[in-house]
Amino acid sequence: MEKIVNALIAAIEIWDPYTAGHQKRVATLSLAIAREMGFDQKQLDTMRIAAILHDIGKINLPTEILCKPGKLATCEFNLIKIHSEAGYHILRKINFPEKIAEIVYQHHETLDGKGYPRGLTGNDICTEARILRIADVVEAISANRPYRPANAIEDALGEIENDNAVKYDVTARDICLDLFRHQNFKIKEIQMRDTERNVS
Repeated sequence: MEKIVNALIAAIEIWDPYTAGHQKRVATLSLAIAREMGFDQKQLDTMRIAAILHDIGKINLPTEILCKPGKLATCEFNLIKIHSEAGYHILRKINFPEKIAEIVYQHHETLDGKGYPRGLTGNDICTEARILRIADVVEAISANRPYRPANAIEDALGEIENDNAVKYDVTARDICLDLFRHQNFKIKEIQMRDTERNVS
């Protein structure tokens, strides 16, 4: 399984180094939140693999759209929105635990039902996808993007903190805020497992 994960990441790094780096950083934050929420090792492994591959569906998209320096047109953004479902269809064909593909499918859903692609609400969204959503938003806002420079981490934290529409999971959100503000957490790329020696 680790060899498959590493091979998929290597393929993404060749195709789009930015997407690969983003996935690794999101995985680091997702795991930190999941540990604070008391996930056991099996749950952490599922969280790690889902997070590190959550944008694999973008391999289905033209790089001209992903790397576009200006604002996306509506039709271009609608293409981007397909990536979570595309990722689901890629990962469900691999011998991963079933939940990994479903987490990837759900990672752009929000509790208020205004996410995509299925408009899921509340408890219809699994805990891992709720964690992944928060980590994805925080990393995306605080990292460089093709169309803008990185924002301060406080801007990213403000997005999830000032959640008047209740889009984000409150428990995962509060843990994320605490990690940055009181535990000196820094987003780094997750270290890949060495499958030859079977160590982290």
